[in-house]
Amino acid sequence: MNGLALQIPLIGMGTEEFLILLITALAGGAFGAALGALPAFIFTGFVVFLGEGLAILEGNLGGVGGIPAGEIATGITGVIGFGAITGPHIAFAGGVAASAYAGKKYPEMGPKEGYHFGKDITYAFGTKPDILAVGAVFGVVGVLINQLAAGFGLPLDTIALTVFLSALLARGAFDYPLIGKPAGKGYLDMSPFERGEEQTMVDDGVERIRPATEPWLPHQYKWPGVTVIGLVGGILGAYIWLETGSFFLGYGISAMSLLFLNLGVEKIPVTHHITLLGSSGAAIGAAAVGSPLVALLVGGIFGALAGLLGEVTQRVFYSHSGTHVDPPAMSITVMTVLIGVLYLIGIFPNSAYLGL
Repeated sequence: MNGLALQIPLIGMGTEEFLILLITALAGGAFGAALGALPAFIFTGFVVFLGEGLAILEGNLGGVGGIPAGEIATGITGVIGFGAITGPHIAFAGGVAASAYAGKKYPEMGPKEGYHFGKDITYAFGTKPDILAVGAVFGVVGVLINQLAAGFGLPLDTIALTVFLSALLARGAFDYPLIGKPAGKGYLDMSPFERGEEQTMVDDGVERIRPATEPWLPHQYKWPGVTVIGLVGGILGAYIWLETGSFFLGYGISAMSLLFLNLGVEKIPVTHHITLLGSSGAAIGAAAVGSPLVALLVGGIFGALAGLLGEVTQRVFYSHSGTHVDPPAMSITVMTVLIGVLYLIGIFPNSAYLGL
């Protein structure tokens, strides 16, 4: 038997297919480092938007040119958007790891004041070989974690889980505190940032003045505002699902909107976790009650919960150390665990996009 045809336990694919995926993930992770984590994720949004748009078109036409409905869109959304090219667990995670590495190895590349350079996910590292190599390695790490999590059948969004775990691994690999020590009265206390308190840090001989506490989004961390944008985004995600049947179209629109944030437009909210969970809530609400109005409202509630969970997790895992650990990924992970478990024990009528 040809060794390349062997199936790999838990991975769920043949050896040759898996090697192709690994090699592509090396390039995908390096691509994320070259562009920067946030620009790479914005590309995810555009690709997913394209894939979901085609899926809606194919669904309406019943297939295109003899190709069964869903075939083209599955390739674009799943294989490219959430796969080895722009998958967040590969390209975005590779960019996050590259920033963490550069924050320690090349602190002189960053500013002398402000957030730690290891958190700068907008920085494009271009063609610097060692930084691209870090991105490549973490692209492979992303594939391995995601495939194993899926192989074990974990009832959650394995891509979101992978983004979270990969960022923690980068902290350990490049000698950052796993969570860090809060400057205020606890991990949830953002008041040192509000008072303008600062601390002086030294990285590889470079002295840097940083805020004592660094909230993920200075314009999106106060509880009332997070709740409101959660409700708004959740309702919009729910409406998109009600009208199109797409769980990911709202996610794609939210991700694309971050282009403006990356270009420096102030106060653009980050909402892809919110719209994704809004669409999920709508699917669960519609199946439970059968009323579009109720589904819309359930989507709003799910969106608000996703927004608040993103804020809680950023205050614990992001604000007190020196690298990016993604709050939307943490929020999606927790919310999908809840959806998966509540479906499996018979409380929810379906598992939304998890397909359990």
